[in-house]
Order: sequence, then C-alpha cells, then structure tokens
Amino acid sequence: MARAVTFLAMLLLAAAQASAAPALVITAEHSPPASMKVDGKVVGREGEKIREMLARAGYAYSIDVLPWKRAYTMALRDPYTCVYSTSRTPERENLFKWVGPTDEAEWVLMGRAGRKYDVHTLDDARALRIGTYHGDARDEFLRARGFDVDGAPDNAANPKKLMLGRIDLWAVGVRNNDLSALSRFAATEQIVPVLVFHRVKVYLACNPSVPDAMVERMNAALGAMRKDGTFARLEKKYELWQGRQ
Repeated sequence: MARAVTFLAMLLLAAAQASAAPALVITAEHSPPASMKVDGKVVGREGEKIREMLARAGYAYSIDVLPWKRAYTMALRDPYTCVYSTSRTPERENLFKWVGPTDEAEWVLMGRAGRKYDVHTLDDARALRIGTYHGDARDEFLRARGFDVDGAPDNAANPKKLMLGRIDLWAVGVRNNDLSALSRFAATEQIVPVLVFHRVKVYLACNPSVPDAMVERMNAALGAMRKDGTFARLEKKYELWQGRQ
C-alpha cells in the first residue's frame, strides 16, 4: 500500500512539474511528408511524432512551419524553443539539448542526368561547385571541410541552378534512399543521385534553456512510442504520401 501511495505521489509531482513548465515553442520547415501544414494544422510523419511525444510528456506547446533558417535561428536564440528535424552533427552538438532521434537520413550529391561524374568519394567532388541551402546541416558540413559551396536562400533554387550549369552538384537529404520526395523540386528523370556521402540521425533540437528534466521526459516518451509501435504506425501512415504535394 505504501509503495502504491509513493508511486501515486511521484506521478502527481511529475504532472505538477509538467503543468508548471513554460509552453514550448516548436518550429519546423515545410518538408513533406516529414512536416507540413494541412488545413492550418501542422502534420506529417515527424510532425505527428513530435505532437504525440509532447502529449505523452504533458507539456504545453505551440507549433509552426517556417522557413528553415528562421526556425533554426529561433531555437538557437529563444528560450524554451525547439526545432525539428535537425541533423545532429559535431558542429551542432553543444548548441542544443537533443530529443530523439526521431528519424535518420542520407546526404546525397545529386547531379544532372546525362553528365558524366567521376565522383566515388566526397573528396572527388572538391573541384566541383556544390549547391546547398543556407543554414542547413549539409551547408555547414561542406563549408567546414573547405568545399566550394554555393548556398541558396531557397532549396527550390538548386535544381534550377543545376540544370543551368551554375552548380555542378546539389547536396540534399533523403530518407531510406527514397528520392521521390525531391519531386517537389525537380523532375526525377533530369536529376540523378551521384554519391551518398554521409548518414545522420535527426532530432528535436532544443534551446539550452530547456531543463534537463524536460528533455529526459520527452526522450522517455519517445522511447515508449518506439516500443508500443507508434513510430512504426506513423511511418506507415505516410508511406503512401511520398512525393505528393
């Protein structure tokens, strides 16, 4: 009986702490099918994972889809703000507190169909100009390693630049080697994969002001979602969404 009372007291204390915590501000970019707005509501494979996790953790939150640079900068700058889906890299490790992983991705160099590329390793691309998206992890990764990077404020500009010969390659992130999500940027018969050059896991990245106890509670909720099949269910839900607008 005493144990039951103690356990109930612990639950009540945890619930009180959760309700007392400031509301989290969650940001993301428009990146179907991982995250997008439908009828004014943020949904998507990763969006629904984050919403379910926060519901289980018992934290109040707001969530919005924004341009990536703004979403990422807000999480860097603003207390109690988090951004997904954020690649966890050595360059970013100490900038955030990490909840996840929620997914994983491959980084791929895409090239123009019909052009011969003698690129078998990332170093083979050092003589080539690589298009990136300002502020994303691939942009940071390649710049830090001295590659010739041409960043764009909008990722949709990169396939156009590639087809016009203004860049030689385009660095993108894809999930499970599925390139269909890139169809919103370019015709898949015009642009082809040249090299998978890195693999990463992606997270909800939180401003360091978010208390460790909140991060631990969110990670515990994600762990429970993996065990009870919620992750698998949400991933299956969006399988047929791949490539739709």
